[in-house]
Amino acid sequence: MKKKVLQTLFKSSEDIVSGVSLSEELGISRVAVWKHIKSLKAGGIEINSTSRGYSLPNKDDLLFPFCFEKYQDKIHFSPSVSTTMNSAKKMARESLDDFSVIIAQNQTNGRGRLNRKWVSSDGGLWFTLILKPDLPPPLAYILNFAASFSLATALNDLFQIDAKVKWPNDILIKNKKLAGLLSEMETEGDMLKFINIGIGLNVNNDPEQDIPDSVSIKNIIGEHVPRRKIIIKFLNIFEMLYHKINNQTITSQDIILMWKKHTSTIGNYVSIETFGEKFEGLATDVDDSGALLLKTDDGQSKKIIYGDCFYKDNN
Repeated sequence: MKKKVLQTLFKSSEDIVSGVSLSEELGISRVAVWKHIKSLKAGGIEINSTSRGYSLPNKDDLLFPFCFEKYQDKIHFSPSVSTTMNSAKKMARESLDDFSVIIAQNQTNGRGRLNRKWVSSDGGLWFTLILKPDLPPPLAYILNFAASFSLATALNDLFQIDAKVKWPNDILIKNKKLAGLLSEMETEGDMLKFINIGIGLNVNNDPEQDIPDSVSIKNIIGEHVPRRKIIIKFLNIFEMLYHKINNQTITSQDIILMWKKHTSTIGNYVSIETFGEKFEGLATDVDDSGALLLKTDDGQSKKIIYGDCFYKDNN
């Protein structure tokens, strides 16, 4: 019933919905309505209560499935999880549909690459895509590039913030980390069983308190940001590319070329750490396989397939 109360408030065309209207529409008493509203508030949902009734001041910040119309059957929301990646892995193995999205209000044990801790406080966007493409494992990398390109494009379209992609999987604003992407896959025979792409995006939180070289959208533009609109914009862009990849109407070279137009890595002096090795040099290109091409200080050319990339003066 709490969900029905919240859904009614969300879908109402009125700015304020009276207790009487909620009572009549849901078939419960006004006292029951008040109790459910009180419980929703206690659970962290922002609801304004006045003598005229109730309203949602930030409708576009809600992440429940019923808020997403076109994608509502794909969205799976939890107030809190250990990590959406762990939840997605379990659900993917249990035959959850292709292009499902696992979203959490917060994560108690969020993680990034190489099992680094990812601080996941309220106000950010923490979600994982479950993808089941008809692809062999060696081509899975192209989905990561498509996802990071789609996210940067969505953010720039919505907020004009000049978001850049950093090889292999970060989104930066003026070399400060705005988002990170993490992927995990399982195979079946010589094909992908699934690949999960986890995304952590700093939106209305204040990550600078824990990670100095990070930033949130709210702190860039100086106002509260509608998270639901970000999800919808990103999914619209990525879904189009995903279908083209599945239908083989777009090539990996096409995706990489699109990605390179948004990158800040090429032309930067970088340090790459991978499997106990470290390389430094000028990032000259990203090839069609997604590998970073590096010109080292001694003039050698290196092809880096995997690793953590750090800009010379900024992590």
